[in-house]
Parts: sequence; C-alpha cells; structure tokens
Amino acid sequence: MDITEIITKKREGRELTEGEIQRVVEGFTAGEIGEGPMAALLMAVVFRGMTSEETAALTLCMARSGDRLDLSGVSGLKVDKHSTGGVGDKTTLVAAPLAAAAGVRVPKMSGRALGHTGGTIEKLEAIPGLTTALDPDRFRSQVEKIGLAIAAQTESMVPADKKIYALRDATATVESIPLIASSIMSKKLAVGADALVLDVKVGEGAFMRDLEGARSLAKTMVEIGARAGRRVVAAITRMDQPLGAAVGDAAELAEAVKTLAGEGPPDLVELAETLAGHMLALGGAAEDAEQGRARAHAALTSGAGRAKLMEMVSAQGGDRGALESPERLLAGAVASPVELDEDVFVSDIDAREIGLAVRQLKEAAGEEKHLCGVLLHKKIGDWLDGTPVATVLSPPMAEDVIWDVVQRVRGAYEMREERPTRSPLIVETVTA
Repeated sequence: MDITEIITKKREGRELTEGEIQRVVEGFTAGEIGEGPMAALLMAVVFRGMTSEETAALTLCMARSGDRLDLSGVSGLKVDKHSTGGVGDKTTLVAAPLAAAAGVRVPKMSGRALGHTGGTIEKLEAIPGLTTALDPDRFRSQVEKIGLAIAAQTESMVPADKKIYALRDATATVESIPLIASSIMSKKLAVGADALVLDVKVGEGAFMRDLEGARSLAKTMVEIGARAGRRVVAAITRMDQPLGAAVGDAAELAEAVKTLAGEGPPDLVELAETLAGHMLALGGAAEDAEQGRARAHAALTSGAGRAKLMEMVSAQGGDRGALESPERLLAGAVASPVELDEDVFVSDIDAREIGLAVRQLKEAAGEEKHLCGVLLHKKIGDWLDGTPVATVLSPPMAEDVIWDVVQRVRGAYEMREERPTRSPLIVETVTA
C-alpha cells in the first residue's frame, strides 16, 4: 500500500496495520516520503485519532528508528522519570537523586526547553564544567557505579520522532493524544529502563490544560508501556501556577540544591518525594509508593539525596563548589523587583506567562541566558503586604527589555479580597 492509500485509509477512520505504520515511519525518516504526504497523514490522525494498537505500533516503530541504549548489563532494576513539561519544574533534580540515594538506579536522558517550559539539561548546564553529553559506555558505567546519570539525548536516538515532531510543530498537529504519547514514550523506550514514572502536568502552565486531556494522555502512555513490557505509573499534577518559587535555569538549579538541603518550598518537596516514592516502589526498593515516599523523605532529611546529586555532578565534570554555595550560580544577575500595592490575596498566577517572560529574557540575554529567571515571593493564597511579589533576574541588558518583563510578570498575577481555596497538587495516579 502506498502513502496515498494509507492517508485515505486513516482519513476515512479505518485502522492502520503495524506494517503500514512501519512503512510510513521508515519512509519518512529515510526521506522516501515527503513532508506534504506526511503532513496530510498527521492531520488525518488529529481528526480521526488512533486506536491503542496503532499508537503502540507507532511508538515502537519510532523507538526502533535509531540507536537504543542497552542497560541489560547494569545490575538491578532501572527506573526512569519523565515530566510532560511545566514552569518551574525542577523536580527531576530532586526526585532522581532521592530515588538513587534510597536504592534504585536512575538512568535519565532529558530533553531541552520546549515552548514556555524549562528543560532539565539547561538547568544542569548552569553548573560550570558539567557535561550532559555522555556516550553510551560512560552513561552505563555511571549508572552502575553511582546509580544516577542525567544526560542529553543523542541525535542518533529516535530520529523518526525528531523529524516527525518538527513537521507537527510546523503544521499545527502537535495537539493529538496519540502523537504526544508516542513521541514521549518512543524516547523513553529507547533509553532501556525497566520502569518509568510519569509526571503528567495539567493546567494553564501545562501543554494539557484540562483534566480530561491529561487523564487520556496518562492512560495512553501507561498502556503503551504495558504493551512494551515496562511498568509505568503516571501521576497527574497541577500546573496552574509555577512549581516552587524559582523559574529559570540557574535559579531552579539553586532551588533544587536548597531543597535537597532541607530548605525547599512545600509543593516541590511534596511532588519530588511522591514521584521518588513511586520510583522506589517500581524499582523494588519499597513495598509500595507510601513506603517509597517515606524512604525518599529519609534520604532528604539525612542529606543522602544532596550527596548523591553532588556525586553525579562530580562524575560529569561539574564544579561541586557551585552547589555547595548555590548563590554562586546567580552571581552577576541583576535583580528587578515586581511590586503590587494592594491589600488583597493572590488568587491566580498565570504560569504560562511567567514561562514566556523568562523566555523573553533569554532571547535578549545571549551567552548568559542561564541567569534569566523569576523568583516568586507570593503565590496563590498569599496576602499582598506591600513587599515585592516577585523578582526578575537577568544579566545586564537593556532597561526597556527588563521593564517589559517586569510588567509581564506583574500582569500574570490576579488578586481578590477573599482567600482562595488551594487545590491539591497531586490530582490522581494512573496505573496499568
């Protein structure tokens, strides 16, 4: 069957076979199928959807399109963790060291910033000397030796997804549950971990803004994992306001280090311990997620999680001193206060706007973009008492750019006279 017949079949709502999906993935990756026909097929998927069998087949075909990391020689169960993307989401930098310190091996290949969300790799690269470019042998050796490695995904892994995603981005076909799920899970399956914990964000600051969509995405990814022989748990968590108090690469890294030192904001601590608890349960280091969270909490309070992060940073060539004194990470940043003189409560913070404000700073910052960020001093439910609600951080740059960003952050805040009810951070957990 040629590509035109495959497009027609999907346009009519009929189910594609695994062979047809493989023909499309291989043909497009090799350049045998052009962007026009592929765009037509993607649009047909957006409107007609895919069955669970089709979605699983697409995921596995993309996962097989390039190099795959073989971790079978690494002892013990290996557990990965992935977030669908949020603002201020530095959870991996806390949860992964906690899980590794408490007894599971964590092989983590992360992506870079996407849209208004931040990327774990950029945060780590704020550490002087640290490399996130680990070849497979070094990656495996580090996971075996210290139980934790966080690296950037190589260009040779899942090339089909890179090419398909670029076309989705250019053709307004990003927002499709089967396409989102297959994109995420193809990369996770290529890494080769035994189990996976997913943090599926929902809210204005997330890619999935409504609970129904987030729940559908979580269930689809858990099912893909089960079909591929992986144990997967998905936590649906709120992203209606930024997570923690810091947004921006160096600022978030500093907050993660302080959290591992026992000085973190409650929402970040809650989420990191919960996700690490699921990781420990899936990895056999705890009987269930509740016991896993207790062990993660013990690793936090004892300092074992912080020590594990330091060990990983050293193994990847980073300057430990920058973490021992986290304020060094922000040396040279210009601080600009954001003020709101009203005697009211904060009722909402537009997380997406905060993320876009940081991106606006980065676009004007050049080589020192890691210094760009926002520190939130007031969050939902807090009383405005005349002190700054936030601080904009940046390297020295044009005052008009900073002024624009300060106004943007101010506009992200909504207020009211009554104290708002705070919704639970963790909405629900999805398992196979």
